[in-house]
Amino acid sequence: MAILLFAEHDNQSLSDQTAKALSAASLIGGDIDILVAGKNAGSVADAAAKLSGIRNVLLAESDALEQRLAEPTAALIVNLSGDYDTILAPATTTGKNVLPRVAALLDVMQVSDVIEVVSPDTFKRPIYAGNAIETVQTTDAIKVLTIRTTSFAAANGDNAPAPIKTIDAGSDATGLSTFLENILSKNDRPELGSAKIIVSGGRALGSAERFQQVMTPVADKLGAAIGASRAAVDAGYASNDLQVGQTGRVVAPDLYIACGISGAIQHLAGMKDSKIIVAINTDEDAPIFQVADYGIVGDLFDILPELERQL
Repeated sequence: MAILLFAEHDNQSLSDQTAKALSAASLIGGDIDILVAGKNAGSVADAAAKLSGIRNVLLAESDALEQRLAEPTAALIVNLSGDYDTILAPATTTGKNVLPRVAALLDVMQVSDVIEVVSPDTFKRPIYAGNAIETVQTTDAIKVLTIRTTSFAAANGDNAPAPIKTIDAGSDATGLSTFLENILSKNDRPELGSAKIIVSGGRALGSAERFQQVMTPVADKLGAAIGASRAAVDAGYASNDLQVGQTGRVVAPDLYIACGISGAIQHLAGMKDSKIIVAINTDEDAPIFQVADYGIVGDLFDILPELERQL
């Protein structure tokens, strides 16, 4: 049995999402190759080669693969697929963009957001915003999976390096898409998906100005990332890339502080795997208290400034 893991990276550094997806691949069993597709990504391949339990790193570089657009990247993976029984990737924006196209081109079913490997062909995944867990068995000759990496520990990344093989990147013969521009938010805070501490705000904050005034000092003291509920994002209090929940980011920090968030199931689906959840809300019957390890019933505009003073 052979497994191909599509690596998550930015052409300079390897994301820890790849190391976590590798842990899932190891549970499936078999020889594991990591595909690094990009441009000038040699340092990424070097880092991937040091991950535990892999056979080879396959390095494919070209202008077409620099931004890992779905069309050329999927074509590359499909060309390699004949040598593998399972193809997987972290369930990131890139992974969820590329692998469905791979599955369609291979005419197989994709199993999305895997949170547990039961056997090499059977997996568990959340459905209904995480309120139920579905067990899926696939009989496809090639299994295509995206891995919810919050459910897996990162594989060790300090091993004797595996061989790195440079492979033909192919050509972007489809011409179906063209990269125009990356508009990235500038942020000195920890990245939301990998932060150890997250302070999240909801619609109760009332405005974008109050969101910043109340949330930022606490997050600064804790060295935390800032998140937001969908209601807060829709109201314009926070940018879309801060949204936590079913239609936003799925996170699992060591500490999650929910401020003025009622706890709709869509939000809980994105943060309920956090190790410790602290909820601050004026409504003692808010659903967020049902999943919280610690709850404070009170006005967040009094509690957060006091917390910031005590830190």
